[in-house]
Amino acid sequence: MNVRRVCKGVASLTVASVALLVVGCSAEEKPKADKPAATATASHKNETTKDPQPVDESTETLAVLKGQDGFELAITSAVRDAGGFLTLKGALKNTSDKGRAVPDILRGDETEVLKHGTSLGGATLVDSAGKKRYYVLRDTDGRPLTTTGLGIVSADDSVEVFLQFPAPPASTTEVSFQLPTFEPATLKLS
Repeated sequence: MNVRRVCKGVASLTVASVALLVVGCSAEEKPKADKPAATATASHKNETTKDPQPVDESTETLAVLKGQDGFELAITSAVRDAGGFLTLKGALKNTSDKGRAVPDILRGDETEVLKHGTSLGGATLVDSAGKKRYYVLRDTDGRPLTTTGLGIVSADDSVEVFLQFPAPPASTTEVSFQLPTFEPATLKLS
């Protein structure tokens, strides 16, 4: 019986030592939170876990789309990058006199996107000249590369949003932006 207690004690000590070693090693290897994200997926994860921030009203507005229940989407930038992406940024505003939940329909109806909560994953870009429709990009886990975790927006408040699409060809200078329940808007691309 004493041998059994000694074995249990040695096993417990071994497990505790390994746990401390793992915790100690992983604490040193974790990247600092203030480092910029290196990939679009990491950037997406960092962007969507932040609390909604007030919107800077001084930026130029490319288009304002009106939706249901007093929601408006103001698009303030449409930027192509060298990696072949087109990123839209803007603000989703509740213009009504009471707080409202962002409608679930804005995330679209794709099974993978539905699993990741309320988002703007149902948005599309239509290139009429090129006869193509572009959908919001997804990461390897099926999360849309757009603001997610949208909840209730207080009356007369707004939250910053972003959406990332494959970039249309450089020859495409105009696309139609569409989001469920919102009127479409034409965006000029540079």
